[in-house]
Amino acid sequence: MRSEKKDINSLRSEGDLNISPRRRAWAKEHIDAETQRWLDLDARYFLHQSLSTPCLNVLAGCRGINLEDLQGRSFMDFHGNNVHQVGFANRRVIDAIKNQMDELAFCTRRYTNVPAIKLAEKLAQLAPGDLNKVLFAPAGTAAIGMALKLARMATGRFKTISMWDSFHGASLDAISVGGEAIFRKDVGPLLPGAEHVPPPDCYRCLWGCEQDNCTLKCADYIEYVLDKEGDVAAVIAETARSSSVIPPAGFWLKVRAACDKHGALLILDEIPHCLGRTGKMFACRHFDVVPDILVIGKGLGGGIFPLAALIARHDLDISPDRALGHYTHEKNPVACAAALATIECLEDDDLPANAKNMGAHALNRMREMMQQHKIVGAVRGLGLLMGIELVKDRQTKEPAVDEAEKVMYAALARGLNFKVTMGNIITLTPPLTITKEEIDRAMDILDECLEDVEK
Repeated sequence: MRSEKKDINSLRSEGDLNISPRRRAWAKEHIDAETQRWLDLDARYFLHQSLSTPCLNVLAGCRGINLEDLQGRSFMDFHGNNVHQVGFANRRVIDAIKNQMDELAFCTRRYTNVPAIKLAEKLAQLAPGDLNKVLFAPAGTAAIGMALKLARMATGRFKTISMWDSFHGASLDAISVGGEAIFRKDVGPLLPGAEHVPPPDCYRCLWGCEQDNCTLKCADYIEYVLDKEGDVAAVIAETARSSSVIPPAGFWLKVRAACDKHGALLILDEIPHCLGRTGKMFACRHFDVVPDILVIGKGLGGGIFPLAALIARHDLDISPDRALGHYTHEKNPVACAAALATIECLEDDDLPANAKNMGAHALNRMREMMQQHKIVGAVRGLGLLMGIELVKDRQTKEPAVDEAEKVMYAALARGLNFKVTMGNIITLTPPLTITKEEIDRAMDILDECLEDVEK
């Protein structure tokens, strides 16, 4: 029984499990007959998979920060699959999509279009350093695949170094460099040469560093592997982990230097956290590091269209005779119009600054909760990428997995939706349009739920 429970817990890295008994208990109490009828049909026609089908609930609408279900209940969405930087159903994005559909709805291969060119130009202007060559893809996973192919072509090597517990997408190449059991377990042979290292986590440091006295042994280990392997094409990693773990100061600069020394490219995956979530347009700007390839997505399509982008150094434009992506919707004019409107909203409304300010306010509230609730082992945030790590004991740091799930379902019952990662981290990623009043309302709900669970 104990090994079975441990095995299930290893699958919780990317989110809460829909096979949990507590999920069924919550549904029995909160889902009405009409909603259940639709859920049963969904379960009948979709292949079942963890995190997805069977589903929790049926949505009828979404606007701003809120979701609405078929029963008319509203939920503040601090999850949003990280697509809702400018809020759900943003009017400017919707208008841009409608207008573009009337002008040019699709761009067939061998042709280009004005929205695609304008978007590529805008991303090149926004990206740090000399990242000014762009490719679009219909999903972040596909963009990761293009980045891996480009790294192979540029270096003549195929090996990669990535991190355990990371997520880069669900395709075979992406799960090879990813590090989550829920995607990798029992799949069979993955890409050769996909080496993994521990992620930088000051709260759970494998190297024994103190939180306030990091010696960057995690970065030293990456250089050690680069040296021993000798022929690594790229180091690929999330700039900041989706579980809200923020790398220590100096980490990325040291990894950057190690890549340069050993001839490896640095690929940073900012698919969930690009476009202002961390308080800057790109998370790598917090660490003064410029990767060779930057991958973005999710919110790029304004929370409506699936769209991702690879942004590379100009001197990596080396494969005119090959196809890195060549996707049918690579230059979809409607998706590009949505992205341009999204960036316009971010800039005109100064949403990265709001993310910085609201994130700082939320972090102060979370620190107050940490003083009140012993179950809170750590709180952290970078803009509106925030997390509360729950533990059974602050000394042993044993993850409070069951308690985190209780908090999540208690919050859902009170109208707050969020994601639990690594089994015990309450991960909070609201729209960048959020107000102080909405932050406080969400924090009040969390405070109540933590108190209930502790009792």
